[in-house]
Amino acid sequence: MNLQNIISEIEKNDPEVFEKISTRRSAMKGFSNFAGKAALASLPFALGGMFKKAYGGPTDAITDVLQFALTLEYLEAEYYNQALLAPGLATTLTGAARGAIQTIADHENAHVTFLKNTLTALGTTPGTKPTFDFSAGSGPGGPGPGLGPLSGANSPFTNYAVFLAVAQTYEDTGVRAYKGQAGALIPNNDVLTAALQIHSVEARHASHIRQMRRNTGLAVPAGVTVKPWITLKQSGVAAPFDAYVQASYNGEELTTQAGANIINIGGQVITAEAASEAFDEPLDKAAVLAIVDPFIV
Repeated sequence: MNLQNIISEIEKNDPEVFEKISTRRSAMKGFSNFAGKAALASLPFALGGMFKKAYGGPTDAITDVLQFALTLEYLEAEYYNQALLAPGLATTLTGAARGAIQTIADHENAHVTFLKNTLTALGTTPGTKPTFDFSAGSGPGGPGPGLGPLSGANSPFTNYAVFLAVAQTYEDTGVRAYKGQAGALIPNNDVLTAALQIHSVEARHASHIRQMRRNTGLAVPAGVTVKPWITLKQSGVAAPFDAYVQASYNGEELTTQAGANIINIGGQVITAEAASEAFDEPLDKAAVLAIVDPFIV
């Protein structure tokens, strides 16, 4: 989840939002120029002012999207924050790998700050950070906090292989959740362009985690090469952990796009694997909530 995801969701609820602010092109151009110069923490107050001008105050549609996004960003930020402090990863999460995770953590913490400031600028109290259970034991019918399948020797804060597998799943899920909103932006070239640029940064995070897993070979099924992208609906995570992450990958095996099956399309040799790798399939809000539910107490 990120700024453009929020804007796309707002525009889906109110296609005329940018006309209410000013013209679409001038509004987005001005925002883009400002964003390149201002500190991230100050942007929400400019954005909040724009929405107040458009609506005379926050709407339920806007604040609901922001609160939902904030919960997800709390989850990701807390995961990386705990990993960087975990004694159980002190000897395995080192060097360039630690530097990469620190960078991702900084991004996630900045997203939390941004969303909280945006909600405040809109006159709404940001939701408090939930209690998280990274053992995945807090879902319906689960054994409870700290007792889930990712506990003890299988904790992501003890087992480096599990840490990377869960991180990959969070990032891959985020990319699919983000694409779930992109369709609403097609009529607006300015917003769509900005959205796809930010989306590519999110995808690079996922790609880097996948490269880290490929380099270590940890918790990777025999005969599987972890690629920078998703192949079919393969998680690339070995048993027994695959069962806990598979929901994030179901649906990625589609080979039909815009009504056309792209396997061997145009007389070219295109396998099902290659066809599925060419596109990330979207996840809707309900699917994302079901995936993260076991991690929230």
